[in-house]
Amino acid sequence: MNNSTRALLAAAVCITGALDTMAIEEAPFTVEKQDTVFEIRVYAPHLLAETVVDGSLEEAGNQAFSRLFRYISGANRSHNKVAMTAPVAQQRAGEKIAMTAPGGQQRVQDKWAVSFTMPAGYTLETLPVPDDPQVKLRLVPSRRMAAVRYSGFWSEKSYLSHKQTLEAWMRAKGLTATGDPVWARYNSPFALWFLRRNEILIPVAAAADSAHAERGTALGAANKK
Repeated sequence: MNNSTRALLAAAVCITGALDTMAIEEAPFTVEKQDTVFEIRVYAPHLLAETVVDGSLEEAGNQAFSRLFRYISGANRSHNKVAMTAPVAQQRAGEKIAMTAPGGQQRVQDKWAVSFTMPAGYTLETLPVPDDPQVKLRLVPSRRMAAVRYSGFWSEKSYLSHKQTLEAWMRAKGLTATGDPVWARYNSPFALWFLRRNEILIPVAAAADSAHAERGTALGAANKK
């Protein structure tokens, strides 16, 4: 490979990465604590467009993406387009996910709930109504989340590895999970694997609740002595 080819390839990589992340609105949050690749975040209330699909972790995201993308591209009663936002989130589907996550892919039983975060400024009343009855709109309240960020392919192996790493960090910090893990993806399916931003998010108890739980555990241990 000559120098000109290398330069063109490098430029293509940079342009692809820039276009993939440019002007993409994210679910709003503030960072409460940062520790290397880990964070504790507080997410503001926001809206999701969500659909539930069958299949494996990897298949579910692909299946749901086209359904949700059709909705934001105008497959709604007002035929209005909705701006693309981040992350695309996936989580296990079930009653307990209704108010627990900022958006993601998460599993309960054999189904996955996959969601797009809706742009700020909309309400449930002003968002376009989906044509597809399998696309639902819902409001997510403020939540405190433990997060780990990583790059790479959208594989179940990578998801499980980083989820376990985050859970180990949470145990070391005395953080109590209050819901199921969420798999968040911030790039298009066409982004190069090493430029992708992926995250595992786990809802955790408020700081005061975690401290109370730690004191209770320590007191119980002391009483056994």
